[in-house]
Amino acid sequence: MFNLTDRIDIQVKSRHALDDQLAAAVQHLQETALRERTRGILITRHRPGHYTAELSEQVPFGITRELCR
Repeated sequence: MFNLTDRIDIQVKSRHALDDQLAAAVQHLQETALRERTRGILITRHRPGHYTAELSEQVPFGITRELCR
């Protein structure tokens, strides 16, 4: 079951802001993943400055993967 903390949308204008927001998103998702131990983290770049970080059943627990679309 998914909830609002399973996916975090990130929109930034600078690399520094991206690094900070991705790190915060991954840390938050890791906390949820550790409780469930069933999903890993998927970071998707949709276009420049627009990313999502989410828990995904397609990523093994304990792994973070990146995807560019």
